[in-house]
Amino acid sequence: MTLLDYPEKTACTVFTAGCYFACPFCHNASLIAGKTGDGSGKTGKTGDGSVSCSNGRVRHRTVPCLTDFLATRQGLLDGVCISGGEPLLQDDLESFIDKVKELGFLVKLDTNGSNPDKLKKLIESKKIDYVAMDIKNSPEKYPQTIGLQGYDISPIQESINIICKGLIPYEFRTTVVKEFHTEEDLLSIAHWISARHRTVPCLTGTVPCLVLQKFVDSEGVKQKGLHGYSDEEMQQLISAVKTVFPAAGLRGV
Repeated sequence: MTLLDYPEKTACTVFTAGCYFACPFCHNASLIAGKTGDGSGKTGKTGDGSVSCSNGRVRHRTVPCLTDFLATRQGLLDGVCISGGEPLLQDDLESFIDKVKELGFLVKLDTNGSNPDKLKKLIESKKIDYVAMDIKNSPEKYPQTIGLQGYDISPIQESINIICKGLIPYEFRTTVVKEFHTEEDLLSIAHWISARHRTVPCLTGTVPCLVLQKFVDSEGVKQKGLHGYSDEEMQQLISAVKTVFPAAGLRGV
């Protein structure tokens, strides 16, 4: 159960395997690291009917286990957060969401915004009720931050535009790491989002639409030796960001 992952709701979180990106500060490196260590998250069919990811297999029998679990939580939880990895890599994500909705749960999707077509379909079809998109860094530093030199950020831009239409509640969030993010980078992100966010409400006046998350080192982080800012420094950073994007807030402080 989580009281943090779905704003104003009680929820549980489902983690999916595989990701296009190779962010050094990822806390779920065991889910995304491929056999080649490039974080490509490639998927494909295997001979036994499972779905293979570059880091392992997601077996079809997992879904009945999850739905059986959720059936025991009806009336106790409001929603389900689907995170990763990158959930939009999963070919059968939509059918899984349908099963979750049939049980009466709200669905929140966490995404890195790398697949705007799938994201648009889920939002416009009302399959999901809330979306949280990671903004890894300022546009100029995106390739470096996600570990993919030469990456074209146009899918990221398109996903931002889709989300900012405000068809469902949303948030953008950035995990702030000393080695990757300066105050100037965070101000650049704030300008990037605010230019499209306009006056569309996200959820309520108490829930920020742009969240700065404090990086905390842990065993599961992809690259060792990275550092987070202190609580005091995070307060200073969010004060600066709010001068550009007032609907911003902190998490993990």
